[in-house]
Amino acid sequence: MLDAAIVRAAKQGDRESFAQVYEYFAPELYRTALFTLGNETDAQDAVSETFLEAYKGIRNLRDENSIRRWMLTILSARCKRHIADYIRQRKTTDIDEMTDLSAPPSAEPNADCISAREALDTLAPDERQIVVLSAVMGYKTREIAEMLELPHGTVSSKLYRSLKKLRVILES
Repeated sequence: MLDAAIVRAAKQGDRESFAQVYEYFAPELYRTALFTLGNETDAQDAVSETFLEAYKGIRNLRDENSIRRWMLTILSARCKRHIADYIRQRKTTDIDEMTDLSAPPSAEPNADCISAREALDTLAPDERQIVVLSAVMGYKTREIAEMLELPHGTVSSKLYRSLKKLRVILES
């Protein structure tokens, strides 16, 4: 857990403290963005944009203990923008001319990892985001609902249906 004193110092404009916040959250935010967007470059962009916005707005953070949720909320908005860009691009570009959005993996993944990644890719972006926040990041549905500004029931039902879809795909 990140020390609240570091977050407090970052809120007061201490760059070294914000650098510690960055070091602490960057890997988690990158994994979340990568699972959500399925593209290394866009994930890196989303994380960079998240930290830029966080740096500009950290003084407005009310509770130092809620920084993780705050950062993920910012990241979620960035990922939604990238997804909207994907959709706009698909509407204006011939599907046959589009390049594959997923970058080749940098390490040799095992078969289970490939299957899970392919299964996640079958979900709609909003479903994938909810699954990642729940299954990968460990957030409860109430926390996800708050981060994504959705009703709790919507998040719960989407998570249930999405996990059911994934189970069917992975079992076949």
